[in-house]
Amino acid sequence: MADRRFKKGASIGSAAPRVDPARPVDPKAAELRAEPNAIKRLGKALGPGLITGASDDDPSGIGTYAQAGAQYGFATLWTTIAMLPMQTAVQYMCAKIGLVTGKGLAGVLREHYKGALYPAVVALVLANTLNAGADIGAIAAAINLLVPISAVWFVVPVSFGIIALQVLGSYHLIEKVFKWLALALLAYIGAALFARPELIKVLAGTLIPSVRLDPAYIGILVALLGTTISPYLFFWQASQEVEEQISIGRRLLRQRQGASRFELKYALWDTMAGMVFSEIVAYFIILTTGATLFVAGKHDVASATDAAQALRPLAGDASALLLAVGLIGAGVLAVPVLTGSAAYGVTEAFGWRSGLNSKPTRAPQFYLVILAATLVGMAINFLGINPITALVISAVLNGVVAAPLIVLVMLVSNDRNVMGERTNGRLLNFVGWATAVVMSIAVLGLIATTIAG
Repeated sequence: MADRRFKKGASIGSAAPRVDPARPVDPKAAELRAEPNAIKRLGKALGPGLITGASDDDPSGIGTYAQAGAQYGFATLWTTIAMLPMQTAVQYMCAKIGLVTGKGLAGVLREHYKGALYPAVVALVLANTLNAGADIGAIAAAINLLVPISAVWFVVPVSFGIIALQVLGSYHLIEKVFKWLALALLAYIGAALFARPELIKVLAGTLIPSVRLDPAYIGILVALLGTTISPYLFFWQASQEVEEQISIGRRLLRQRQGASRFELKYALWDTMAGMVFSEIVAYFIILTTGATLFVAGKHDVASATDAAQALRPLAGDASALLLAVGLIGAGVLAVPVLTGSAAYGVTEAFGWRSGLNSKPTRAPQFYLVILAATLVGMAINFLGINPITALVISAVLNGVVAAPLIVLVMLVSNDRNVMGERTNGRLLNFVGWATAVVMSIAVLGLIATTIAG
């Protein structure tokens, strides 16, 4: 995925970003250069990419992976491997856009592709708010698995706790909390060990792609793709790269513009690590539910909490407990990403100040969007709206937005006036355009299966 280099003397548009030689030095880059141990170097490179990958496994995604395992056993394990390059390519391009331009994705679209910006942001806000509401309900339900009190009592404190973290916490605090929450997802690997799956069948499901022509199976493949490659992650990844720049003192746009090959290299490491982590978690959720619920004939799983409850008599209390803990961590990580990416999209679209590095008094619109999205999401849990219906609607919106947005990401990341010499290489372009085609097909499949359902 190396960046394309211009030939000597090639012209670059006047708007192409240049590295400001006087900008503050990135201490992270200096640490990476000085670290001789490859594993420690990778650990130090982890940041926005890891958080983005972990937040991809939100409760709605966990529910989808659990459904795939419960309905089809190990037959869909191969999809986690197939989706990894597509997911990585799109997220790396978004990270690169943020690093090179010094702006979030919506800010870049506002400047260069304004006609497509507002429909994408409106759909993003609607989908994220519905998804956040369903995830808040899932967190409350997961807590209810551990504490025998009605889940509804946890909805309000969970919502306000998440708001407090974003509004009152510093960017560095939020980043640290998010990294630790990502570790909660490792619970799903532990749950898989308790499930005692059959190794031969697991290997077959992993290495041999299985495609069936029945609508239900096609529907679950589309759902897996839609829940993995989601538009809110595009906006979040680009904006978090900008936040990282601001956190090291590059507060002016000219200081953030441009990126060295080394900076892009460790951004790629970070993104790849995050996406691999995301797919490993997805893999083990499918494996766990396939080894237990599918084998026991329990194919009707409506949510991630249903899966955790159903595992108790089959794989023991420890497995159900691990699933519940992982679900809580995933939800608390995902909701701020959902509401935060909505806030980035709205404020950048209108040219308002934004960012978790800014205090609420300096970026009031940004925090107002976060507050509104979280409170509306919280209210969904008291309006009698079926959480599964909310997730289906948000999935449809995400699916409709994802395909054209990937096309826009491809256009931006290949535009010399935007990216200068940091346009895509051939491999990145191939995977990116292939992903756009696959997601376009997925949109049609998602809409068709939703209507049919």
